[in-house]
Amino acid sequence: MTRLILASSSPRRKEILNNAGIPYIALSPDADEAFIGGYSPEDFVQELARKKALSVIEEAAGNDIVLGVDTIVYIDGNILGKPCSKEDARKMIQLLSGKFHYVISGVCILKSDGFEEVFFNKTKVEFLNLSDEEIEQYIQTDEPYDKAGGYAIQGLASKFIKGINGCYYNVMGLPLSAVYSVIKNML
Repeated sequence: MTRLILASSSPRRKEILNNAGIPYIALSPDADEAFIGGYSPEDFVQELARKKALSVIEEAAGNDIVLGVDTIVYIDGNILGKPCSKEDARKMIQLLSGKFHYVISGVCILKSDGFEEVFFNKTKVEFLNLSDEEIEQYIQTDEPYDKAGGYAIQGLASKFIKGINGCYYNVMGLPLSAVYSVIKNML
């Protein structure tokens, strides 16, 4: 029996797969997520997704499929990962306020027989113009601190999203339809 192995500890990625009825097992990847210079944002997230998938490939057996994903926010030439402090979260949300940005997820799908598919998905997101008070209230919550760009489209920050162009689930951290189109005939 083919298993899908999710190389992630992200509760949002697990939630997306659970809600879609796609069975999987999750393993925490052991991959350095530090910024790698000289890459475009798209190449950077694809490389991180590949590192995550490769870090758990040894756990795959037979026809198992390994799924590695990494997500960033990209705005004005800046790659935004997860904020490491309230000040960092404040700066990120201030940067996003009243502007468009891109959420880019790199995806790597591997099998132990040598199959490898690596791609990215990009969604354009527009934030409302936020007051300093709105930003301060938001960063006082727990929500910003384990999410790329410091926000969750499905959470408290949903009220800040003016619109999106692209995959909603990509903004949550897993471009579901793009992944499903690759794995549906493999499971």
